[in-house]
Amino acid sequence: MSKPPNFFESFQSNRWLRRLNSVLQFTFILILFGSINYLSLKHFKRIDLTKNHAYTLSAETLAYIENLKAPINIYVTLTDDENGGEFNHAFNDVKGMLREFVYAARNNPENHITVEFLNIFQQRKRAETLGLQHSDVIVFMSGGKQRTVFPDELYRTQNRQLSEFQGEKAFTSALLDVSDLRQKILYFLTGHGEMRLDDVNPIRGISQLEGYLKIRNFETRPLDLNATGKVPEDADMVFLISPQAALFPTEQEALRQYLTSSAGRLMVVLDPGRQHGLDDLFFEWGILADDVRVIEGDPDYRVDGGDLLVKRFSPNHPVTQVLTEYNLPILTGLARSVRADPGRPLDESLTVEELMGTSDLSWGERNYEAIEETVTYNAGIDLAPPIRLGVISERKVDSSLGIKIPGGRVIALGTSDFISNNRIQSAGNRTFLLNIVNWALDHENLLNIPPRPVEELQLVISQEQLYFTRIVIVAGPPVLIGFFGFFIFLLRRRH
Repeated sequence: MSKPPNFFESFQSNRWLRRLNSVLQFTFILILFGSINYLSLKHFKRIDLTKNHAYTLSAETLAYIENLKAPINIYVTLTDDENGGEFNHAFNDVKGMLREFVYAARNNPENHITVEFLNIFQQRKRAETLGLQHSDVIVFMSGGKQRTVFPDELYRTQNRQLSEFQGEKAFTSALLDVSDLRQKILYFLTGHGEMRLDDVNPIRGISQLEGYLKIRNFETRPLDLNATGKVPEDADMVFLISPQAALFPTEQEALRQYLTSSAGRLMVVLDPGRQHGLDDLFFEWGILADDVRVIEGDPDYRVDGGDLLVKRFSPNHPVTQVLTEYNLPILTGLARSVRADPGRPLDESLTVEELMGTSDLSWGERNYEAIEETVTYNAGIDLAPPIRLGVISERKVDSSLGIKIPGGRVIALGTSDFISNNRIQSAGNRTFLLNIVNWALDHENLLNIPPRPVEELQLVISQEQLYFTRIVIVAGPPVLIGFFGFFIFLLRRRH
């Protein structure tokens, strides 16, 4: 009687072993690829190989993101214009920069950063839910606080061309604003007939200014120095906008104490023919407000109706630099001279810079109360041209360590009409005022983040080269695959 065949030596066992081997190989391959994907997802490093490190955030920004105290939601209402529209370049730069912000916050799951792109016209319901009303902006939100970044904050220009992208600086500043537990508080003086934030009158109201300040996360409050006797300790900046009567000496002293003891920020906007009661404070800060009315004789510096078109600015100061670069004038009405006081006391800690002025054909009319339709410049009586319309005065104090600590700042302007409700949106008016606020509150100097050069990459080829490139792209891969297939066929035949 023959012995039954051994299972492990039979053909059936070989088939089962081959199947088991295939299953094990497939399982091991799945485990290998799964492990590689898991490790690459959790442990990886990105390398920026671009020429100017366009996708590398500064160490300062990374430190702020790492220490976020609350989640940040970013909503972008810029749209991608495939036809190369005005904001096409901005859309790509913003998208790339915000992608780095999200990546930098990946290890902070509780306080993460999310970015959502919205077309407020096509996604109207979503935009209304979020409270988004403006297109072509970037809105940062966190814990009920909001900061909007506008396209003109993203770039520097040179010769009216985009030269540098400063989106990282603008976005980090916005991120800090909405994640800061304390809002900046701006006080507006009352009691002297000033322009008011709650006034919707087109001539004397500045309610639109309040809206622009709130959208940038500033809190505004009225302040009556006659009632309080001093500037509140939580005041980040104080405004005196177009007083119609002079301040009392006690109010002037309260402002002086605020500037010197608290390194305060004060903005004064004056009109011709109105007393302000700040002569002693102005002298201490090197400012002279002449009691004149500006007469502009150059038609290129006037508009129909006689309003002033201010075109001369200090080119290097952060407040007026963007106006110079973009050739943005300021449209305003009546104005008086506000300039650096030539007789100011010698003080090395004080820096006084004149911001803007009129043309060489203008002058300051001293007999403005008797102005007729035709007036002429009287040398020796009237103020000689050009007339300065604004001054910034800054004091820096030497510390015991031998370094200069920023002190108070005073901004004085000789016209108020440019911020009224019917003018603030004209020309460079709004930009100028908001630049003043940002500079006064150190928003410009808050971040030491360098801008990035704007590079336009353009490939110039002939029609013949373009035709050849298309053939290579379309026919190249199939030909290459066919060549390798034929090569493998030859190898198999040989063996």
